[in-house]
Amino acid sequence: MTTVATRRRLPKRYPILLTIMLALTATCHSLASEADFQPLYQSALQRLESEAGDISRLHSLVVAEEGEIVFERTYAGPGSDRPVNIKSLSKTVLAALVGAAIEQGVIEGVDQPVVDLLGPLAPNDIDPRVEDITVGHLLSLQAGLERTSGANYGAWVASDNWVAYALRRPFVDRPGGRMLYSTGSSHLLSAALAQASGDSTLSLARQLLGDPLNITIPDWPRDPQGIHFGGNDMQLSPLALIQVGELYRLDGVIDGRRVLPEGWVEASWTPRGTSPWTSDGYGYGWFVTRLGGEQAYYGRGYGGQALYVIPDRKLTIAITADPLPPSPGGSFQHRLNRLVDTLVSDKDER
Repeated sequence: MTTVATRRRLPKRYPILLTIMLALTATCHSLASEADFQPLYQSALQRLESEAGDISRLHSLVVAEEGEIVFERTYAGPGSDRPVNIKSLSKTVLAALVGAAIEQGVIEGVDQPVVDLLGPLAPNDIDPRVEDITVGHLLSLQAGLERTSGANYGAWVASDNWVAYALRRPFVDRPGGRMLYSTGSSHLLSAALAQASGDSTLSLARQLLGDPLNITIPDWPRDPQGIHFGGNDMQLSPLALIQVGELYRLDGVIDGRRVLPEGWVEASWTPRGTSPWTSDGYGYGWFVTRLGGEQAYYGRGYGGQALYVIPDRKLTIAITADPLPPSPGGSFQHRLNRLVDTLVSDKDER
């Protein structure tokens, strides 16, 4: 097990003048919010270490408080600076990429119809109601189309055209209706981004997220048409995930640079649907719940990949675990939630 016990600041690259301005702004904000902010107690970190050590599938656990790494452990697998398959946690990262693409004018916004973005990638024989599906519907998994996940996943990824297959699914609800967890919806976003930009999703991710966050984004699998898998199989290190979470915790601004549109984080963390498995709300790529009495937002992936942001406690937490089948499923996610709940709710003295 690798242990890093000291606090360390996440990498930043400020020009000198900007550093001074940000420091002054941060000081004023800190004075205004000091009474509301409760830092982690040492006992909380000790309890976290004890409980995490009992979870056999756990690979890594990283906790950042106010942008500083206060807990970093590698229990198995690659170190926390090495990219790993984050499975469906990719949906959260893809949602961030969509936001960054909107900020840069690659696409107009969440109300834009997806068929307009897909252009020739959309087949001619689809239900006319597909034209009502917007970027926002795909982000919140409310397309209304039959799911391509679960029992339908194998047939979808075995098809010769993933975009066409997803668009040809029968409607089981209206666009904007109930949440239907479907990786096909996320893949349509990847295709829309690539088509609208004339570039690959990988290239966009590196430009719009990798560069400003100073993180490495390796290549990841593509569909038969060469479109990068939207919503699955991205590879990011736990430390890179922390940076993605920090981007949201800091309202879309990193190193003084706006990466996500103003209001994007609030919109992303506003529940639009409800998970049928956990009853947690779901916004744009993020689940919404309460942990340790605090409002919490998280993304999750198969096998125990998770990213949490708890704004009022200034916490960002990244977890990776054994991604190989069989997965312990929802019970394991509940255990990870309890782990975070324990960390946040500890009230003992330092």
